[in-house]
Amino acid sequence: MDSVYALALGYLLGSVPFGLILTRLFDAGDLRQIGSGNIGATNVLRTGRKGLAASTLLLDGAKGFLAVWLAWRWWPEAAGLAALGAVLGHCFPLWLGFKGGKGVATTLGVTLALGWQIGAAYAATWLVMLALTRISSLSGMTAAVAAPVAAWLLGRAELVPVLAGIAALVIVLHRANIARLRAGTEPRVGAKG
Repeated sequence: MDSVYALALGYLLGSVPFGLILTRLFDAGDLRQIGSGNIGATNVLRTGRKGLAASTLLLDGAKGFLAVWLAWRWWPEAAGLAALGAVLGHCFPLWLGFKGGKGVATTLGVTLALGWQIGAAYAATWLVMLALTRISSLSGMTAAVAAPVAAWLLGRAELVPVLAGIAALVIVLHRANIARLRAGTEPRVGAKG
């Protein structure tokens, strides 16, 4: 039952749509009608409200962190399932018809909670790729793949399956971005139009 509780807790916390809440609260429009229609920080940035995008990034990461932190306290053996639940909740929130974000910021939060070194590797990979390419999707996917690799290198083999599962989910949700990357049409952060 601990596994079910942890997964459910993660899902419920992960499904809080902070991007949608903030853009509505601050009159930035309906996020689902802007850009990609996703509820994550990258799409919030398309509203032109950098502060809202940064807040979304922090809150989406915080909900992932909180889910894992609470699970460690209550059901330590099932903390990995809370991590998976949080990312699933963000990507497929029940209250938004299972149409959410792509899980990149929430994955940052769960990796930091599972082990700060894993989270640091995730964040560093994300930032370095973003600095080199200015392509948000590529940075997020690369960071997601780096997390299970970092867990394995750090001797946290028990976390590899859940982190690999999260990485696979992040990549699948970026399939349209992958098609644009292959076509050379994927937008860069800060580019006009």
